[in-house]
Amino acid sequence: MKRLVFEQPGEPRQVLRLQEDVPVPPLQRGEVLIRMLAAPINPSDLMYISGRYGLQPTLPAVPGFEGVGVVESHGGGWLARLRGGRRVAVLGPRLGTWAEYTIASARQVFPVPDAWTDEQAATFFVNPATALAMVRYVLQVPPGEWLLQSAAASEVGKMIIRLAQLYRFRTLNVVRRPEQIEELRRLGADAVLLASGEPLPQQVARLAPQGVRYAVDCVGGELGSQLLAALAPQARCLIYGSLAEAPLQVDPRFLISTGLHIQGFWLARWLRQQNVLRLLRFFRSVRQLIQRGILQSAIAAVYPLEQFRDALDHAQRPGKGGKILLRITSR
Repeated sequence: MKRLVFEQPGEPRQVLRLQEDVPVPPLQRGEVLIRMLAAPINPSDLMYISGRYGLQPTLPAVPGFEGVGVVESHGGGWLARLRGGRRVAVLGPRLGTWAEYTIASARQVFPVPDAWTDEQAATFFVNPATALAMVRYVLQVPPGEWLLQSAAASEVGKMIIRLAQLYRFRTLNVVRRPEQIEELRRLGADAVLLASGEPLPQQVARLAPQGVRYAVDCVGGELGSQLLAALAPQARCLIYGSLAEAPLQVDPRFLISTGLHIQGFWLARWLRQQNVLRLLRFFRSVRQLIQRGILQSAIAAVYPLEQFRDALDHAQRPGKGGKILLRITSR
């Protein structure tokens, strides 16, 4: 098989290389062999390659945490047998998804509807599941409450705006570029704040004088620190990324006096904490919300596996307008 691989952490464009004629590893019981069709390039993939992710690779490593493919064989077990021949979305396989074949536990694949495109199915897990789990399962934002979020023009940010309309809570959305303001307003954002404007606590206080009790942040650094400072006493904030690659700065006296709750959110860990029945119900909800357009991902471009460097360049470009995918094999 062909696969992308890196033998040392570093800048993805420099350390990734295409290997050909690599043997497919043997299956273990409960696992399935998946011929990959397409896989997205997520920020977590790029951080994993560069050695800045919470999960460190065993080198040499194949990147790619999610994608879509067809189950071609299995290693035994009732669930693995049920997955045989199905087109499935896969999350966190034993081998990465940026390869012609990957291997995953049957518990980590989910059949997808025939009507879905490969591109939509490839983005089934990471962004939609993160958005839904954070606002509905962890924070449980009540109707009428404000939720403050950074990187609101990202795919996760847009999904949260659509979830807010469905579940009737309100969103304060922080963006970096002025041209993103009108786009999010058209999407249904209640308010859009410019990160380069006046300090975030002042902007938030003017729009939500009663205070904001819920927030999600994937930036960190100065912006994430301002976001925390803008929250009401006893507020809850989930940290699910670190795009700024800088630590949060929080005055301990502020935490003591406000009782602010700051919690890290990592989708893979959250999924491991759920039992099988709850996971099935959760992913049924994700599938239904994708079909309704609420958790759909915009697709900006699709590149053949061999053009991975062009794909990496596009994925790291500001304002790319959606997800960048690798097309690995055809149906």
